[in-house]
Amino acid sequence: MSWADLNLMPAMPEIALLCAVSVILVLDLFLDDAKRSITYGLSLLTLAGCAALTLSTLNPYPELTFSGMFIADPMAGVIKLAMYAAVAVTLIYSRQYALDRGFFRGEFFTLTLFSLLGMMVMVSAHHLLTLYMGLELLSLALYALVALQRDSARGTEAAMKYFVLGALASGMLLYGMSMLYGATGSLDIAVIAKALAGGTANQTLALFGLVFIVAGLAFKLGAVPFHMWVPDVYHGAPTAITLLIGGAPKLAAFVFVVRILMQGLEPLMMHWQGMLVILAVLSMALGNLTAIAQTNLKRMFAYSTISHMGFLLLGILVGTPEGLSAAMFYAIIYVLMSLVGFGILVALSRAGYECETLDDIKGLNKHNSWLAFMMLLAMFSMAGIPPLAGFYAKFAILKAVVDVGLVWLAIIAVVFSLIGAFYYLRVVKTMYFDDAGEVPPQANGTYWVLSANALALLALGVFPDKLLAICIEAMKQSFQTL
Repeated sequence: MSWADLNLMPAMPEIALLCAVSVILVLDLFLDDAKRSITYGLSLLTLAGCAALTLSTLNPYPELTFSGMFIADPMAGVIKLAMYAAVAVTLIYSRQYALDRGFFRGEFFTLTLFSLLGMMVMVSAHHLLTLYMGLELLSLALYALVALQRDSARGTEAAMKYFVLGALASGMLLYGMSMLYGATGSLDIAVIAKALAGGTANQTLALFGLVFIVAGLAFKLGAVPFHMWVPDVYHGAPTAITLLIGGAPKLAAFVFVVRILMQGLEPLMMHWQGMLVILAVLSMALGNLTAIAQTNLKRMFAYSTISHMGFLLLGILVGTPEGLSAAMFYAIIYVLMSLVGFGILVALSRAGYECETLDDIKGLNKHNSWLAFMMLLAMFSMAGIPPLAGFYAKFAILKAVVDVGLVWLAIIAVVFSLIGAFYYLRVVKTMYFDDAGEVPPQANGTYWVLSANALALLALGVFPDKLLAICIEAMKQSFQTL
């Protein structure tokens, strides 16, 4: 392909983000600490610009560029817009927290934006090498962010664990990809699917590669038994970084799984479907049961995340358009819930004080009834209690599972959801019925965005049709023949 034939328009949001991050990185060198708000403002402006570019380049059909290695389709467009919103909200929530702890600097903003760039490349990848490049860009930025507080031994330990286990998972993915290349002669997702469906691929080698790829994907999602990093990283990282890790990367991981399993390895569905069933059941079981024993809210949210990823896998393993659109809806709602939960912990933390245990939110309703109510909305939504968005998200997944005849799997999911409701309700009980703690919690001024975030859970629970319709349409158009 010549430069004259190269169509850069589908990749304009990524190109613009890369240029903007480079400018912010250089500009920050000339700013002192008193002027860091300029870097902060430019970061938010960059996200708004990328959102505008994504909307302007959004097409109702898949569009390939860079010799078929990059794809812009409706699924990628919707997920990118959700990721911009999640990262922007993360930066807004984290401002005071980062100021109090001395990392309100260019490194925080640029690493966050570089992690977003990695997510965007993952979401639009149509080639295994592009997928891997996006994944590694995201991972390397997150490793550095976890260790951003250099004087924190806990953060450094968490970053080391994340790095070592992440490298192991990346090795598994690469080994699996190399086997797929050996089996099909290509790393292009469409060519791999065609070779597997046409019977020209080496099936034995492809199945061995599938095992390694599913293991690598399970690590990135935090699914059992590849979940070991999740509670330690969530607990060890600064809460503002945990907020980032628990948000937008989950959306990118969802698309990552769909690209590989549904678009590349769909002919092997009968093989990977059973693997995902095991991962989903184990994740829901261990995540919900272990969360009950946690008194640290960050670790509790970590095990909660593991159980939610199990639910997400249910929608993917169904393999139907209804299941995939329900999983996409679930991923977006999960990120909204996670942002509220961690956002309130960030809002209640201040210099010299971390709000991260159940004792820290005792009697919160007596000191700040609105924050307590927002946390209640998040907990009820995570538990799947109507009329909140989490209920409808779980209902959509369960309906898709039942529609393909896996009633027993839906029953297991319901049972573990009921078990999980215990630790969510315990948080509500602590806020509303326990005596207030010694340190009265004080919010740090993110009320407006946090309120909109929490009330969105209620609004999307009462009126879920619009967002679900967007997810259904995006999935349907993204799976059109290229």
